[in-house]
Amino acid sequence: MLAVIGGSGFYELLDDKREVCPETPYGKPSDAISVGKINGKDVCFLPRHGKKHQYPPHKIPYKANMWALHNLGVKHIIAPAAVGSLKAEIKPGDFLVPDQFIHFTNREDTFYNGPETTHVSTADPYCQHLRKIINENSSHLGKVHEKGTVIIVQGPRFSTKAESAMFANIGDVINMTQYPEAALAREKEMCYASICVTTDYDAGLGIKKAVTLDEVVRVFKENNEKLKHFISLIAQKIPDERTCECVDALKGARF
Repeated sequence: MLAVIGGSGFYELLDDKREVCPETPYGKPSDAISVGKINGKDVCFLPRHGKKHQYPPHKIPYKANMWALHNLGVKHIIAPAAVGSLKAEIKPGDFLVPDQFIHFTNREDTFYNGPETTHVSTADPYCQHLRKIINENSSHLGKVHEKGTVIIVQGPRFSTKAESAMFANIGDVINMTQYPEAALAREKEMCYASICVTTDYDAGLGIKKAVTLDEVVRVFKENNEKLKHFISLIAQKIPDERTCECVDALKGARF
């Protein structure tokens, strides 16, 4: 099964959908999970921030979300996300398919707190096979950057100019929600990839005025229809059989 984690604009993608409200050892997910089909393929949708956007980035129940999706039988996750640009050549309205992240958060980020010590590799934190499928089918989106490093900050505030300028030395775009989603998905041996919408230039670039929430929401909404069409297309391209390293992420990871 494919899961989409994103905003409320994706609900109408699903045919004959039903809602499930799973309990997990980590509490409830962000909201009810919609389960349905896209052109005959099983797909579920989870609103990352809740249907009413009631969870800010640092309060999202990431562990409950990933546990619930895994228990529903999810094997692949596509996670659309809004990002700010840290590079002049990555312009608002561009898309980016990240291959690396660096996080600056202090969130609970593992299912394995003992007694069995587990070290899962995140050398390539986004599924390389899923990223390849996304990149090969994304030309209609417009300008797509096929790789890049996401800086993930704690939130909910936006960065200072000094912080942003520092981040620009080591990353390409900045976001508040990619971590620990990707890491937790790997711990559950699920394939995870993101398609990021660049909504603004971050504060430290000095290209334009500092980012505002209104600007982020406006640009994301402008590209929502493109993303929904893209998800409908990509769902048909993802094979049921997996041959990537995500499948065996726990193999050899435990003492």
